[in-house]
Amino acid sequence: MKSRKPRVLFLFLDGVGIGGKKNNPFFVAKLPALRKLLGGAMPYHRDSRRISNIASLVPLNATLGVPGLPQSGTGQATLLTGINAARIVGRHFGPHPYSTLKPLIRDRNIFSQLRHNGKKVFFANAFPQRYFDYFKSHESRIPVIAFSWLSTGMQLNTHEVLASGNACSADITNEGWPRLGYPHMKTVTPQEAGRRLVTMLSDYDFILYEYYFTDDAGHRQSMPDAVGCLEKFDGMLEGIVDVFDWERMLCIVTSDHGNVEDLSVKTHTRNPVPLLAFGKGHREFTDSVKSLTDITPALLKFIS
Repeated sequence: MKSRKPRVLFLFLDGVGIGGKKNNPFFVAKLPALRKLLGGAMPYHRDSRRISNIASLVPLNATLGVPGLPQSGTGQATLLTGINAARIVGRHFGPHPYSTLKPLIRDRNIFSQLRHNGKKVFFANAFPQRYFDYFKSHESRIPVIAFSWLSTGMQLNTHEVLASGNACSADITNEGWPRLGYPHMKTVTPQEAGRRLVTMLSDYDFILYEYYFTDDAGHRQSMPDAVGCLEKFDGMLEGIVDVFDWERMLCIVTSDHGNVEDLSVKTHTRNPVPLLAFGKGHREFTDSVKSLTDITPALLKFIS
């Protein structure tokens, strides 16, 4: 690597909170990479903080001081802008962004702010053609993260970019792509996908990867699905850690609202969400973040 400037990998997990031990797939799944980062013990609502030499995990209140169940639209808008989107519109809203929030998201999202500061940014997910076709006629329903990226004038990654090894699949391993019309898409292991993200980070100051299968599993209340997607994500974490530059890189993992941590309910939860950070300055980063509104300001400061 030519430069020693800090670089950030942001792993966004949709619908992950810190709950109790009952009906919680985090206490059923085998998650060796996550447990190693956390010193062996999984956080839960009565013991939700973890600090080690290599990683820090703190709980963040996702309700944003607004009544009701947190939702993806306002939660993700808050995460990516540093502004309390739910308070602005007076309620939680999702899954797509509330219409009056779009100018705010367009101007203040983390991608736009970092690019304005001369930083190189990348949204690592790749999308099939049917995704592009759907949003041509449903522009109002583009999710917050994709909307934020497109608002910079950049394009989403296609299947060609994924096949070339320069993007990652939303399902981590590419195994769902044959059902989407791409029978020849090569599958990868979760570990390979994680190593790919770190390799790409050598060319960027900031990369965001979005994993939404956790939220889907929570809504289905399926323990096998939840365990499977968590174990797959843990494999990605293992691959990241294998090639991670601990002196230069910071990886953060967080969410927009709770869901999958309590499979006794089909809805989102009011549980706090985890902020996990490991690598360069992890403790200082988590110490500076008290709510979802603090993540983008902390990232801007770290990468400056």
